Amino acid sequence: MLQPIVIRGGGDLASGIIVRLNRAGYATIVLESKQPTTIRRKVAFSEAVFEKVASVEGMTGILVRSLEEALDKVVSGKPVILVDENCECLEHYHPDILIDAIIAKKNLGTNLTMASLTIALGPGFAAGVDVDYVVETQRGHDLGRIIEEGYAAKNTGVPGIIGGYGIERVIHAPVAGLFKSCAKIGDYVTEGQIIGTITDEKSGKETDVPASISGILRGIIRDDMFLFKGLKMADIDPRKEEQKNCFTISDKARCLAGSVLELVVAYEHRHEQKKKQMSK
Repeated sequence: MLQPIVIRGGGDLASGIIVRLNRAGYATIVLESKQPTTIRRKVAFSEAVFEKVASVEGMTGILVRSLEEALDKVVSGKPVILVDENCECLEHYHPDILIDAIIAKKNLGTNLTMASLTIALGPGFAAGVDVDYVVETQRGHDLGRIIEEGYAAKNTGVPGIIGGYGIERVIHAPVAGLFKSCAKIGDYVTEGQIIGTITDEKSGKETDVPASISGILRGIIRDDMFLFKGLKMADIDPRKEEQKNCFTISDKARCLAGSVLELVVAYEHRHEQKKKQMSK
């Protein structure tokens, strides 16, 4: 039986993978930062950093304080979340499998020595050099493709098209400062409607953040978060009838999760075959 799988990142895409792995019978330890900037918070285990618990499609993850507590409490179906963005716990724990699902568009320190099998999602990693495998995250024909050598497609900076809108549906912080929302995930907002304000900590000046298009507020960053200028802070789905999607795992996350599960099952099969051969 495999050791608990370590997953770097607990955002919405990572959470789709976490749910899939747990439903398949694998236990997972999720490593997160002190201040996750997830916007699709209703489907992200990263919320446990703030709320102590987080549920995604009926599966509940809990925040733990140490590696020892993580190993004591983690079981299949109940992921645990540990604040450890620099993977310090790996000094004392060498997992069979580590998955980098931060989706930072660059490598934040993941390498081949961290586990027997290392998997990374998206740009910034070279399969066979930084990690064993890379999974393509760019929407299109190759979404979810498993890469054994080389890189995923470069980050274009243009979000996938939904309802005819791409870059227009994503809102970035116009200035730096402390955020306070006046709309919540699942709300229908109209173009130009104020969805929150950003306050400069020094001057106290408030800057309104308007909705870029009309639609369902699919995600928005937490209140009282300090935002730097340009940070992705909200996402609007122009399809009014898709309000329920705010609270379920996305098609993209499910696709990526399938590819990761394929790699995990294949590794476990090879591991079991090797054990059988050694026992003969």
